[in-house]
Amino acid sequence: MLHSCKFSDKRILLIDKEPKTKNDRTWCFWEDKPGFFEEIVYKRWESISFLSDDYSSSMKIAPYQYKMIRGIDFYKDCFADIEKCSNVEVVYATIDKWNYEKELAVFFIDGKEYPVKAGTVFNSIYDKQIVNNKTIKLLQHFKGWVIETNKPVFSPEEATMMDFRVKQRHGTSFAYVLPFSSTSALIEYTLFTKDILPQDEYDKELADYIQTFLGVEDYKIRDQEFGVIPMTNEKLSFFGKGWQIGTAGGQTKASTGFTFQFIQKQSQQIVNCLLAGKSLENIQHDPRRFKFYDDTLLHILYFNKLPGHRIFSRLFQKNKPQQVLRFLDNESSLKEELKIISSLPTWPFLKAALKQL
Repeated sequence: MLHSCKFSDKRILLIDKEPKTKNDRTWCFWEDKPGFFEEIVYKRWESISFLSDDYSSSMKIAPYQYKMIRGIDFYKDCFADIEKCSNVEVVYATIDKWNYEKELAVFFIDGKEYPVKAGTVFNSIYDKQIVNNKTIKLLQHFKGWVIETNKPVFSPEEATMMDFRVKQRHGTSFAYVLPFSSTSALIEYTLFTKDILPQDEYDKELADYIQTFLGVEDYKIRDQEFGVIPMTNEKLSFFGKGWQIGTAGGQTKASTGFTFQFIQKQSQQIVNCLLAGKSLENIQHDPRRFKFYDDTLLHILYFNKLPGHRIFSRLFQKNKPQQVLRFLDNESSLKEELKIISSLPTWPFLKAALKQL
């Protein structure tokens, strides 16, 4: 939108919690063509591996590429554009709460009210909904180390998307490995559970994985990251108090925690509507069936009806990786979805599906 210069006569206020000066996170996603952030893709892979005690495979994913963007590169790229626009004001503050009515937004910061006249407000602050007996809340939480080894260890041409060989004592748990070179990689330990762990527990599991499954004992930790993503069957809508975007607007896929690409798709739709002078109510949402699939899988994981490693093993064992990636991106056809669904254990998924109805 900033590149179009169409809104150079509009005043834009961006409120963020703090300046983005650290490499505090990593985004991974797949695309079958160059994307909007192509210039800042730090590393890409044309092959992925899936590992578990049930099934393991190395897979070519063309026409897709598995891509990684570092947080610091993303921040620098975005704010470099923002700084060129004199009509954009950036304020760093923690918003305690806010209201929006009749083109007046009121922000409450440190006990004080700040009224702002605003024709359009976008909100990315996730507001936890009222919990009832049908509400499911899981957390995807993860810690990662960027390590450097003295000897060649990694295959730079292939990323490990999921390795379920790690202990499953806390619930659905896996590691993934993103190699930058033969001696450097990001190792991430990820869980889908109700509660986060003490920090030293993540460290213990990371160290154990690196030694046991990668066979590495001598390495240096060059960087670290930690994150928590909500996985819920809550009905989070784009429409509401202003316009809800990101996780607040339901752009986190409930069954996997994938968020980055869904935000980019929604952002592009918003920009297209604004540039065309159309109401944002014209934005098309993913077909409802995808939320039904997500809620069904989330139910199974939450109530431990099937181990997560068994579900994902069947997905990759019984289907082409490209079909799985399209399905996880909400871009599959109904024919593909029926094939994927039929490859999963029938009875547990049928019972969970009936619960959603």
